[in-house]
Amino acid sequence: MSAEVENRIAVISIIIEELKNAGRINELLSENAEHIIGRMGIPHRHRDLSIICIVLDAPMDVVSSLSGKIGMIDGVTSKTVTGKKSYKNQKPF
Repeated sequence: MSAEVENRIAVISIIIEELKNAGRINELLSENAEHIIGRMGIPHRHRDLSIICIVLDAPMDVVSSLSGKIGMIDGVTSKTVTGKKSYKNQKPF
């Protein structure tokens, strides 16, 4: 009998300095859409960059994998903050 996987609430903050790579980020986010409960994108035209904040309700392996893949993209910086409390793995909405 396997242990039930629990979800965590997490926020991934992303700064995109190489806008040509924004498409790859959108692909990764689309692949994980079932876990995303909110997204805010802010274009900072004066600095020629974009900022995206993603809120997830997902198992930690999903959060870590997505964050890692985003962080490996050239011209992209990301940081993840995760809540301490775990929740039963069920659809957030």
